[in-house]
Amino acid sequence: MYLRETNEDEDIVREGEFGNQLYISYEGKYSIFKDNQKIVTFNDIRVFGELSLLYNAKRLASIRSISNGKLWVLDCIVFKALIVKTALEEQTEMIEFLQKVPKLNAVSVELLMRVANLFQVEFFQSDFDIVTEGENADKFYVIRAGEVEVSKSAEKLDVVLGKGKFFGELAILKEDVRQATITAKSPGVECLTLSSKQFMDHFGDLEEFINIKLSNEYTPVQEIREFNEIEISDLTLVTTLGAGGYGRVELVRHKKDANQVFALKYIKKEKAVSIAAQDHIKNEKELQMSCNSKFIVRLYRTYKDPKYVYFLLECCLGGDMFNLMRKKFPKGFAETASKFYAACVLEGLAYLHERGIAYRDLKPENIVVSSNGYIKLTDFGFAKLMDSKDKAFTFVGTPEYIAPEIIKNEGHNIEVDYWAYGIFIYELFTSRTPFRSRDPSNLKTYRMILQGIDHVAFPNTIPSKAKQIIKQLCRPKGFERLGCQKNGIKDIKSHHWFGNFHWGALSERKLLPPFKPDLKSNTDTRCFQKFRGDTSVPQDEFSDWDKDF
Repeated sequence: MYLRETNEDEDIVREGEFGNQLYISYEGKYSIFKDNQKIVTFNDIRVFGELSLLYNAKRLASIRSISNGKLWVLDCIVFKALIVKTALEEQTEMIEFLQKVPKLNAVSVELLMRVANLFQVEFFQSDFDIVTEGENADKFYVIRAGEVEVSKSAEKLDVVLGKGKFFGELAILKEDVRQATITAKSPGVECLTLSSKQFMDHFGDLEEFINIKLSNEYTPVQEIREFNEIEISDLTLVTTLGAGGYGRVELVRHKKDANQVFALKYIKKEKAVSIAAQDHIKNEKELQMSCNSKFIVRLYRTYKDPKYVYFLLECCLGGDMFNLMRKKFPKGFAETASKFYAACVLEGLAYLHERGIAYRDLKPENIVVSSNGYIKLTDFGFAKLMDSKDKAFTFVGTPEYIAPEIIKNEGHNIEVDYWAYGIFIYELFTSRTPFRSRDPSNLKTYRMILQGIDHVAFPNTIPSKAKQIIKQLCRPKGFERLGCQKNGIKDIKSHHWFGNFHWGALSERKLLPPFKPDLKSNTDTRCFQKFRGDTSVPQDEFSDWDKDF
């Protein structure tokens, strides 16, 4: 954080713009403007700009200095670094605590990291009995701050435990009853807690836990190349399929083989550099090219020139799920159709998760319909290769699908995909998300997400079993979500909502899809919106970040 001087009539933040700094007024007078109308003037010490920093949201108002003054400034990159540093320090401290516990100290640090991620913070008031002698032991405690007093009915003890000490470990080591009463001392005690149920759900009993092997946990990610012989000069443009912030997607056909059609994604290099998206694009290329699944759009190869990088993609002429739902199923799908589409997406997520890839942007716009009516995941812009013990701290995703841990900057992993999957199932039935709001800043949406799925009114069109799976997927804590326990995605496939669903027939493409696009040719684009051709010519860009394309 650093001190910055301000001048009279200087705009500090502008309404509608994205910001990457938080401010604390220190000296001077400042006015807040909304829609160019002055709302209030202040000269006290005040924090502003924090919402843009926390949620990657646009500024809700403008703030102007109306005198010379001084501000303390915190840059986004420093703020994020502090969050990561704090999380890593807490994880290291937790590992050190766990390494003192009998039996647990016999396993690897990597496995202890997974255990550490399950702990929750609980605070107990002074004189509160945290555990009582003779009760069944069902939770393990590590003291994070404060002290507790240990007492037993049969003998007098004078034992006080402080930070770093633990009690109740028998709850996860074996079935037992509490051997003593533990009481919080003044002014209270903060503990990290882990229930025996959570431990069993994720690792099984102690013997299973100790024998867990992490070395071959994920299928290695390897680049797969197909149609490698096709050069960009071999392709001819047919029409535009889509357009976005820094590029477009064209339907292209091989000049010498009319049966070979592809989607060619253009990305403006100059624009990518201006918004610092180079790493995202390289990551997207590496991860999507490594995938060879019937439920994921194939990325065959890439090209580059001074103006663009290009992705040669599998072409799916049924359009995306967003347009399919809005145009043909505006009130949502029937249960059979919802189950089919949910199963396709689950197979795509299962493939990614087996390889340690968190998708992180599940939504109908990123799901396309192939010519045979089956659907596939596409757009790997936010996907990330993650180890099971790792957490990411980037604010990513689409607001109505974002999991609580992303909003709270707690660090996240593959578990966010299961939250989004629950939201997706809800949207299949209703053609809208459970946390939709009209607030352009998305702050109301985030507040609703933090309140939780249990506060959402489910329409009667969602059957009870579907409601159950949605609620089990959208639990506030990642480790509580269906699919995040020791059986993984098998728990979702065996859920009674899917009942006797034929997973094998789905994989073999033997199930009849609910909708099959009526295509007249392999260049029929009626399922897509109409876009004008892009006539703008970007500047050349030669920084060489795309050398591997």
